[in-house]
Amino acid sequence: MTVELRELASLAELKEAETLQQRVWGEGDKPDNSDIMLAIQHEGGLVAGAFAEGRMLGFLFAFPSATPGVQHSHRLAVLPEARGMRLGARLKWFQRDWGLARGVRLVRWTYDPIRAVNAGLNIAGLGAVSTTYHCDYYGEMEGINAGLPSDRIVADWHLEAPGVAARADGARPAPPEGARIAIPRDIDALIAADPQAALAARLALRDALLSAFSEGRGIIGFDTRTAEYVIG
Repeated sequence: MTVELRELASLAELKEAETLQQRVWGEGDKPDNSDIMLAIQHEGGLVAGAFAEGRMLGFLFAFPSATPGVQHSHRLAVLPEARGMRLGARLKWFQRDWGLARGVRLVRWTYDPIRAVNAGLNIAGLGAVSTTYHCDYYGEMEGINAGLPSDRIVADWHLEAPGVAARADGARPAPPEGARIAIPRDIDALIAADPQAALAARLALRDALLSAFSEGRGIIGFDTRTAEYVIG
């Protein structure tokens, strides 16, 4: 299957992105509005999609920050039936090329640190790092994010860092040396089976990362084999 990665080119495609967001995150999680995305796109933001046979399978939305050369990446979504095609990673590498061509050197975004799939993409796959933790960042959430405090960490993706550049060229570096912090391999399954155990895992990870960050250490890697963050 041939996949095309490109910026969205019409209001109809922006509205299709709204529908895609609802399918990925659930009806209770309101999507980013097509009118807002259109305005931000016209002001230098990135609204991109992954298309196959004319259908949007993935979506990425990012916009300039208050700091020149720094972009905030707000949304990344891939339809469930398209998982396994590495569309999330392919959209991020499209974003890197797009940003570097426009003077962007750092991309930041938040993600849920207890989701091993996201850690595998953001930290292991893309080479992002983190030193910032937000407790219950969005407050109570619905959809697939329901059930736990909405803790988030900030991923810092330095587009010209050696590890990032190596990954862009196809390298898959081994996890670096450092202290390890384990997370559940499948937090959604744990929430369904044992909500209290899932909450305990969230709070334990919160305490461990807050402690590390307060000591001047940060996330420098993620071991996908063991579902462990590497701290250094």
